[in-house]
Amino acid sequence: MKRFSIIFLCITLVLLLLWQLPWCYTFFAAKPSRTPFSMYSCVIGDFLSMGYEESVGLIRRDQSGNNYTQEQTDSILPLFYVRQLMADERFPDSLMGVPVSPRQVQITNFNFRVSAADINAPSVPLYPLLESMSGRVDLKMPDDVFRITPHGIEFIVMENNTIDQEKSKVFTEVLKKKEFRFPAQYVAGNPSTRKEYDEGYLILDAEGKLFHMKQTQGRPYVRAIPLPEGLNAKYLFITEFQDRKTLGYITDVNNNFYVLKNKTYEVIKTGLPSYNPETDNFSIFGNMFDWTVCVTTDTAEEYYALDADDYSLIKSVSFPTSSNGMSGLRFTSYKDKFVKPRFF
Repeated sequence: MKRFSIIFLCITLVLLLLWQLPWCYTFFAAKPSRTPFSMYSCVIGDFLSMGYEESVGLIRRDQSGNNYTQEQTDSILPLFYVRQLMADERFPDSLMGVPVSPRQVQITNFNFRVSAADINAPSVPLYPLLESMSGRVDLKMPDDVFRITPHGIEFIVMENNTIDQEKSKVFTEVLKKKEFRFPAQYVAGNPSTRKEYDEGYLILDAEGKLFHMKQTQGRPYVRAIPLPEGLNAKYLFITEFQDRKTLGYITDVNNNFYVLKNKTYEVIKTGLPSYNPETDNFSIFGNMFDWTVCVTTDTAEEYYALDADDYSLIKSVSFPTSSNGMSGLRFTSYKDKFVKPRFF
């Protein structure tokens, strides 16, 4: 028994050292990351990076090495600093030969972010379906949620935890008429009232076919969306931006990134080389001319400029990132929200 206690104590001490030594090293010796924030500018046709360098302080520099003042930066990124330019009465009448207005910029600008932790986090497969045509300005959360089973869709009244048989039957029949195969592989939506309108959900059925489902005046709206040949969709993201130009984004099993257009349901492959939602953090700063896409991997922050019309690649730049710690035992990761032992 004494020998067992000694062995157990030694194992515990080793595990504590594997855990605490890397943490102490990171806390006392690691240097902060200085990767600059970058945006593509249609004015100069290049990325403008903004960050801090110890030798010079705050920098605003393009990839050719030209430095800019804050006032120059405002004019180089007029769609990002639109409020400042309006306050200074310097907002341009046109860009790239196209007339622009602050109202137009407000409608077409958007931000989109998703992290690997959001994708890998556990979730409860119960989804509220908002009314998309309520006739009211403010959206309202429903009193039921739905789930998709191997036999159909079920709406559960939250107050008494009972199934609304009639509503479930109506939605199930419409889905079956559209040749939906139960159960669902993936369900993507934005169940929130903090948005201007609701587009319901994008759903992959058991055979990998894509569908759009929402509720209009209490009735189901279901649309089967044909995918390009060879596209095996894996992850879906619904957008619901103010300009209603896009309905959502799609990634496939090969980590290609696609845009799903609104109304026409056209699926367009973008010029983004690769994006893996399970391992990468992802963000888009979009405007009427271009998108600045940032894909953060384990080794670098990759910036891409995409054309806002055809989503082709305009330009790219990469900023390598270095590890700020030593290998050891960790219990958390930025890639998921589980607390469990793991080695890095």
